[in-house]
Amino acid sequence: MRHRKKGKKIGRTASHRKRTLQSLSNALIENKSITTTVAKAKALRPFVEPLITRAKEDTQHNRREVFRHLQSNDAIDELFGEVSDRVGDRPGGYTRIIKLGQRSGDGAELALIELVDYNDVPPTDTGQGGSGGTRRGSGKGRRTSTEEEQADASSSGDSSDEESESVEADEATAGKASADAEQDEAGEEEEAEEDNT
Repeated sequence: MRHRKKGKKIGRTASHRKRTLQSLSNALIENKSITTTVAKAKALRPFVEPLITRAKEDTQHNRREVFRHLQSNDAIDELFGEVSDRVGDRPGGYTRIIKLGQRSGDGAELALIELVDYNDVPPTDTGQGGSGGTRRGSGKGRRTSTEEEQADASSSGDSSDEESESVEADEATAGKASADAEQDEAGEEEEAEEDNT
């Protein structure tokens, strides 16, 4: 039984799990956002956020405690320098996890985990729940109110779009006709050469 056992094993032994979270933390601190699986992102969040909280107060003791987990001087300098300045008065919640869908190779659920203070653009699809699409993936699923308003606004400019589409279609048919004519001429030249021999 796993009573009072905090955290996920993520399919690794204790030492392997420790090194995995250490390398993910170093990458997150240096790059400010990384793409990984959802399980690793959820395991990384409770590992890295207490370290960021410690970095708010730059003391020798805090540096040694954080170094115990990260084992990287570059990450320590970045964390106690730029990241702690950017975090400022935020009382926690330094990371954000955004689900990205499935990986094409093995179907694993991917997620983007990022430091909140380094991305000023909030995610567009928060609090909706579900994918909002159809099971077959045609992309014609539920539409939120903002999408409906954008669709209404764009419908007023559809006439100019239709005209440009018709012009493009005319150009495409003209190009196809000229290509067919070139093929016919090439075929006639080959027949003429065969007749001469």
